[in-house]
Amino acid sequence: MVEKSNYSDKKILVLGLAKSGFAVARLLKKMGAEVTVVDSNPLEGNAEAKELLSEGFDVITGSNQAKLIDDSYDYLVKNPGITYSNELVARALELKIPVITEPEVAYEYSKATMVAVTGTNGKTTVTTLIQLMLDHSPQFNKSYYAGNIGISISDVVQKATKQDVIVTELSSFQLEGTINLHPHVAVLNNIYSAHLDFHGSRENYINAKMHITKNQTPDDYFIVNWNENEWRQLSKQSSAQVIPFSDKQELGFGAYASEGNIYYNRHLIMNEDEIKVPGEHNVQNALAAINVAKIFGVSDGDIIEVLSKFAGVKHRIQFVDEFNKRKFYNDSKATNIEATIVALSAFKQPITLIAGGLDRGNGFDELVPYLKGNVTNIVVYGETAEKMIDAAKKADISNIIEVKDLQDAVPEAYKQSAEGEVVLLSPAAASWDQFDNFEQRGDQFIDEVKKLKGE
Repeated sequence: MVEKSNYSDKKILVLGLAKSGFAVARLLKKMGAEVTVVDSNPLEGNAEAKELLSEGFDVITGSNQAKLIDDSYDYLVKNPGITYSNELVARALELKIPVITEPEVAYEYSKATMVAVTGTNGKTTVTTLIQLMLDHSPQFNKSYYAGNIGISISDVVQKATKQDVIVTELSSFQLEGTINLHPHVAVLNNIYSAHLDFHGSRENYINAKMHITKNQTPDDYFIVNWNENEWRQLSKQSSAQVIPFSDKQELGFGAYASEGNIYYNRHLIMNEDEIKVPGEHNVQNALAAINVAKIFGVSDGDIIEVLSKFAGVKHRIQFVDEFNKRKFYNDSKATNIEATIVALSAFKQPITLIAGGLDRGNGFDELVPYLKGNVTNIVVYGETAEKMIDAAKKADISNIIEVKDLQDAVPEAYKQSAEGEVVLLSPAAASWDQFDNFEQRGDQFIDEVKKLKGE
């Protein structure tokens, strides 16, 4: 059945498949659009393209040349990771064709309340915590999560009803391609310098992030980390009701941490030590989630239950195993320096660090003070190996080992570590030099730890 929408009877090109492209193509067809799918990967081995072809879609594979689009198209929906310099995207912009991303389409279709989460670090944890807390909200039948967390929003909006809530993790790549997206609650967890190779400048990166609140009104809520003046100033761009959170200062309203306790509107909720996952950053993540939970009437007891049981998300300081008195943690989602700083700061034990990955042109001097802390050994690999070695030397780490890849890094890190230490994968770099994504990198780390334990 065709469901009428702003995309009904429109001619739309979907550029790039994977999860989001595959799902949004199907959703657009359901909404009555005429859809053409373009994917640069060849048809052979392209399961999504083959399935769409079998469903009657017009699918073009093995190319993404500019000639594939003309002024007869009404929209181009691009995979978030495809840059605006891509020749087909650039041609669409020349033709004044709106270039959008999947969340824009999914929002148009959705009947559920939307909570949207963005930030440089912590998005997945905050999204997950909010979803778990809103499962206890008396205002909703069911809560879902979707988006950059690895679940297509286009799939979820077709299940969620008006009585439900969808908590969406949105990256800067996704947000830049939004026009009418309007979450009832938006969360800005933090903003550091990241993905500047994609956005071109920090200013552009911030502007993309701030798309999350651009359509909000005074009936909506904007949850903002109050720790930095820059983030406090950004909140002034929003028309929504701003609710702050901080683990650095007491607040008149909103969630904050002080002297080891967590408060909301100056009312004691719980002790920080009751949060199961380690690290100061997870206190901040909890505070952001509490602000959202309280908007929707979640009780203190239910908040405490979630935070005391939640063991962390996969690939984000994820506890993997412990054997021979060594604990192994997978922090593959640390694709930038700030995320690795967070991970290093989360542990009091000595650390054997595995790091390295895609070279985006930056150095790692910002890591040096944190490497000086409790990092006793470092094992490096990938394109950034030499730069990471330079940072390790500046941090006076005497035991620096370079290996070819992660497969070699894990047993080497174990060999260099001592009893009572943490073996931590926290690359401080993207995965694309040797992996398709950070999930694949983290999964290999887990597999290598299992092999090691088996040996």
